[in-house]
Amino acid sequence: MAARIIDGKALAARVRERIAEEVTALADEGVTPGLAAVIVGDDPASTVYVGMKHRASEQLGMLSRQVELPADTSQDELESVVAELNADEAIDGILVQLPLPDHLDPGRVQELIDPAKDVDALNPYTAGRLAVGDPTFFSCTPYGVLLLLEEAGVETAGARITIVGRSNLVGRPLANMLTLKGHDATVTIAHSRTRDLGEVCREADVVVAAAGRTGLITADMVAPGAVVIDVGTNRDDDGSLVGDVDFDGVSEVASAITPVPGGVGPMTVTMLMQNTLEAARARRGGRA
Repeated sequence: MAARIIDGKALAARVRERIAEEVTALADEGVTPGLAAVIVGDDPASTVYVGMKHRASEQLGMLSRQVELPADTSQDELESVVAELNADEAIDGILVQLPLPDHLDPGRVQELIDPAKDVDALNPYTAGRLAVGDPTFFSCTPYGVLLLLEEAGVETAGARITIVGRSNLVGRPLANMLTLKGHDATVTIAHSRTRDLGEVCREADVVVAAAGRTGLITADMVAPGAVVIDVGTNRDDDGSLVGDVDFDGVSEVASAITPVPGGVGPMTVTMLMQNTLEAARARRGGRA
């Protein structure tokens, strides 16, 4: 029997409806959550992503500010912009869209973002708080994965979850989040150097594919009845957006699966909005 499709678009719509209600409640108290996105240069994908975040925040009733800088912006100039946003009381969340032009150091920039406004969860302080089990913000894509697992009815406590990919954006933070008390999963992080990746994946109740390789996860690598979350965003030969999972084949083995597009992607932007809402509350003493 074909796998049930975990509809990220539908889930994102429901979460955004709840966020909008909470933003309205904050507005009644005179508080409007504010999100600032900084983009350097004219990378087409980055422009699309920042536009999506801008529209989402405005639709939810948040203040949205886009800071567009030329590709030849210096490190000092970019860091000065971040410092200004750190000091701006109207801004609760700051994100610097990656990738940056090659002459800029993204690590230095992320370290400068005020941890109280680090809604992209890329500051080492934020990552460290998560690693020691006392998180401030969750990374947006892994945060979305958690909600998708809930949507699929996965009981993470005691579940064996294999994450294929060890990036600081998805694999590492997701592993930390899944092992927090309350989630209590048994997590394996696999990657390009893992011996017999198929065997490691077949041992899992849940496979999360986040390696950035088209069709990496095939049907023979998935245990019958497992849940598969596809974080991959790749382009095939005709330019279509595809994931890391052979969707057609794996759908015949898994019990539930996310599509690409329409799975994890909509949740990433949604959880950025959630983090901005949480930042607005925290910066004002946790008022609801």
